[in-house]
Amino acid sequence: MPLNKKVKTSELYLCENVFLKPLFENSVYPWDMLPKIKEYIEKADKSRFTEIGDGVFVGENVTISKTAELHGPAVIDDGTELRPGAYIRGGVIIGKNCVIGNSSELKNCILLDGAQVPHYNYVGDSVLGAHSHMGAGSVCSNLKGDGKPVVIHGDTEIETGLRKVGAFLGDGADVGCGCVLNPGTVIGKNTRVYPLNALRGVFPENCIVKSNDNVVNKI
Repeated sequence: MPLNKKVKTSELYLCENVFLKPLFENSVYPWDMLPKIKEYIEKADKSRFTEIGDGVFVGENVTISKTAELHGPAVIDDGTELRPGAYIRGGVIIGKNCVIGNSSELKNCILLDGAQVPHYNYVGDSVLGAHSHMGAGSVCSNLKGDGKPVVIHGDTEIETGLRKVGAFLGDGADVGCGCVLNPGTVIGKNTRVYPLNALRGVFPENCIVKSNDNVVNKI
């Protein structure tokens, strides 16, 4: 099976969340959505959500710890859990039945339904697919050391034109504990990453990533 490095929004995500569908359907690449998140939240129909703070809207059966800190604009959909110390910095859309865990920080990002960042995670300027998971201590690095715009290094190089770009996890992707996803890293659908990796580039779907240079198809 060829290890095609897919990076288009439609190749990484099957968005079934009604609130998010228009944003996904109108984006060729997932990083196209990053500059649009705040405006999208402000203009979208939020009538089924309840505003619990300045620009913070929640759905039904959302659980929020007393020690979580939330800043708008943000939308948190039905059934999601924010555990102690969760920090929502604004420009955040969280889908249904997600888990934002202990001391995890989210900023200008999108999580589709069932995504989990349960332990000491940082997710900035990133998109996490449905039922994706980040292991304890794994982070999305979103700024290059030289401060230059991020380039996606796949089968071809794609200029994002953005200084701040984190990572993009396809639906069902699973990142092991202690990983650093460097700016512009793309993890394909249902791909699993071994712990303690510092990754850069685009990784195919349905694979096991043992290291940057050791990627194998799932058996």
